[in-house]
Parts: sequence; structure tokens; C-alpha cells
Amino acid sequence: MFPRPVQQRGPGAVATYQVLLPIALVLWLLPLLGVALTSVRPASDLASGNYFGWPSAFAIENYAAVFQNSPIGRYMLNSLIVTVPTVLGAVALSCLTGFALGVYRFRSNLLIFFMFVAGNFVPFQILMVPVRDMSVQLGLYNSYQGLILFHIAFQTGFCTLFMRNFIRALPRELIEAARVEGVAEWRIFWFIVLPLMRPAIAALSVLIFTFIWNDYFWATVLTTSAATQTVTAGLYSLNGQWIAQWHLVSAGSILAALPPVIMFFAMQKHFIAGLTLGAVK
Repeated sequence: MFPRPVQQRGPGAVATYQVLLPIALVLWLLPLLGVALTSVRPASDLASGNYFGWPSAFAIENYAAVFQNSPIGRYMLNSLIVTVPTVLGAVALSCLTGFALGVYRFRSNLLIFFMFVAGNFVPFQILMVPVRDMSVQLGLYNSYQGLILFHIAFQTGFCTLFMRNFIRALPRELIEAARVEGVAEWRIFWFIVLPLMRPAIAALSVLIFTFIWNDYFWATVLTTSAATQTVTAGLYSLNGQWIAQWHLVSAGSILAALPPVIMFFAMQKHFIAGLTLGAVK
């Protein structure tokens, strides 16, 4: 049913794998390498048409120029202000909904779970106009609160799917034993289930942090000013009206990508444990 590991195949398959893997890796990293080179390319190289060649000099000062020519520090702070509450809100809500849907048996359990999952299949582009109009009517347009509330609402469906399936894989005997001892339901959740969910919470937090930090579509739809725009939307301000400063845009993109990368490596152990826990018996 499943393909065999490449190590169990013949010598020809192993040799082909060893040759094609580095090629695929280079092709996959090529755009990132191009952005990294452009971020240290002098403006004179771009003016002379040297877009893909080796830089004539390494202009490390491009990274300082990003902060001098744009409020990128403010943009990154805005991203942090939006991302952290969104992660906390979405993960906290999904822990509660996942516990309710994963532990309790009631008539509409599956229907409610499907409603959470169905929201993930709605193309977010068709929500642009109604969400924008709703945010204007509620006075949340071009504000932190509008972005935070929308992201929490939109991400809770995926988070609930993740948490519910994780909780369903936990030993149910622990919960039943606690109930026999007369432990209240909220204490079962807080002292028994929640500690066991730490790997899943860590993995989900890294995923949601990356999703929200890298969001560009809703940052441009629901915000318009540098006071509230996140870094993904604010990078566009590095391009002037007549001149495209791609070396500064590339340097800003590298800076914008650092926080999710740092968070992943800081929580790599918990992230991998959360994704693989329950995969094997």
C-alpha cells in the first residue's frame, strides 16, 4: 500500500536518489539564495542590469539602509503585536474546543467538528469584501484589534482539528480514572489533559506564528497605514514611486523572515515531538 523506503530498493534507485536529491534541494533553495544575494547587491548592479550575476561588491549597508529609509522597525513591532495575541487566542480556544469535541460524546459532536473543519476549505479571497465591510462597520478597520480578531476566528478551525485529533489519541483511561475519583471536569482538563498537550501546543504555536507573521493578503486588506501595517505589507513601501529598490526589499525580506526561523529552531525539539507523537504505537 505504501512505497518502500529508498534504502530497501536496488542500487540503481539508491544512486538515482543520491544524485537527484541535491539537485532538487538546490532548485528549491535557488529563490532564497537569489534574494540573499540581492540583499547585499549594490544599487549600481541593479541599475546596470546585473540581476542574476555575482555582486560586484557586498553591500552589507543595505540592511542599515532598510531601517533608515523605511519604518521597518515599526512594521516588525506591528507584526509582533498582531501575531502573539493571535497565537495565544487561537491556541487557547482550540485547547478548549478540542477537549470538548475529543472527550465528550454528544449528539452534534461530529456536526460541530465538521463545521470547524469546513471553514478551512473556504477560499479566503471570497471573504475579502464581507470581512472588510464588517471591520469598517465595527470600527475595527486599520487597527490591531481587527487583524487579531479575524486571524483568531480564521485559525481556530485548523487549530481545533489539530487539538481534537491529538486529544482523541490520549489514553482515555486517565480521564475515566479521574472521574471515578470525583475530580471536577475543569480540573481534569487543567491538571491531566493540558500537561499532556504541551508538545501539541508547541508545534501548533510554531505553525500559527509562521502563518500569521507571513500573512500578506489580510495585512493589505485590513490595514492602510504604517502605524498598523505588518512587516509583510510594509515592505512594499521600500519601493519608491518611480524607482524599485529591490536590494532594499530583499534585505527587508531577509529581516522579516528571521523571527519565524528563530522561533522554529528555538522550539524545534517540541515541534517535532508534537508532530510525531501518536504516529506509532
